[in-house]
Amino acid sequence: MNLKGKVAIVTGAAQGIGRAMVEGLASEGASVAVADMKGADVATEELRKKGSKAIGLKVDVSSEEDTARMVSETTKAFGRIDILVNNAGIFTTLVPTPFEKLTAAEWHKVLDVNVIGIFLCCRACFDELKKNQGHIINIASGVHFLGIPEFLHYVASKGAVVAMTRALAAELGKYKIPVNAIAPGFCMSAGVKDSPILVEHFQQVSIESRPMARDLLPEDMVGAVKFFAGPESSFITGQTLLVDGGAFKH
Repeated sequence: MNLKGKVAIVTGAAQGIGRAMVEGLASEGASVAVADMKGADVATEELRKKGSKAIGLKVDVSSEEDTARMVSETTKAFGRIDILVNNAGIFTTLVPTPFEKLTAAEWHKVLDVNVIGIFLCCRACFDELKKNQGHIINIASGVHFLGIPEFLHYVASKGAVVAMTRALAAELGKYKIPVNAIAPGFCMSAGVKDSPILVEHFQQVSIESRPMARDLLPEDMVGAVKFFAGPESSFITGQTLLVDGGAFKH
């Protein structure tokens, strides 16, 4: 699997799953844009020390201005865009909340990033992806298939990601742009480890639900994103691949 000469944008790539994914794409020879609200410069410097071509961009994916700038700065640096990984999302700052106590403001905050952010990034990258027959990879979540309680806004947002993946695949097929999603289970990323509430709520029950009974780690996501980014998956579109140790069957 060789991505030499390809250019990838990964949102939410400064740490956690996004960081593992951007490092995986870079290891295959792709030039990468690390897009995140904070920490992009540090992640970029570490990638460059490993010999990778990388730029760091401070990007709020819910901002039309930021997503447009993300594209212009990436093309200025590398000349093209071939791969868009929509990983940025709000989860680790959430706490379990009964649905009747959620506010409209909390809903808007989650949906603006987790759903509208994907739309804005896809729209901003569309011309480049169309020109290069690029790949779109959306990061969903296994919660959409289970329907966990007390995270209604998050579950709904990830269900929307799966639905958007299918709809975009149908619409962009004529441009030979495959659109697929990866749905991780509960992942022990750095951000999750910093949230004792989430760890207590999900870690043990997640392990017990998996035939492969262990923690899901960010590096477990790398093989899937490499596959969907490369030519081997060019005739696969509209699909959602669960990476969760077998907890859910889809």
